[in-house]
Amino acid sequence: MYLGRVVGTCVATQRSPGLEGIRLLVVEPVDNAGRVTGAPFVAVDTVSAGPGEMVFLVGAREASLALEQPFVPVDAAIVGLVDEV
Repeated sequence: MYLGRVVGTCVATQRSPGLEGIRLLVVEPVDNAGRVTGAPFVAVDTVSAGPGEMVFLVGAREASLALEQPFVPVDAAIVGLVDEV
């Protein structure tokens, strides 16, 4: 698991089966102090996060298991909102 901050939304006109109706958000990875540690990327939103919120994410196989339909082709999934670090 790792931390990120939501910086925007992503719109996709065509999606793989299993991703219909799921929000896609642009997230920048951050460290414990809130400093950006890498380039922004797209993640599926499972918790209704909003712009500016700090979230925690899972990647790889765990990201696909975070959705109702398992093994959807995703690399990152937001699985929680961070209240405090």
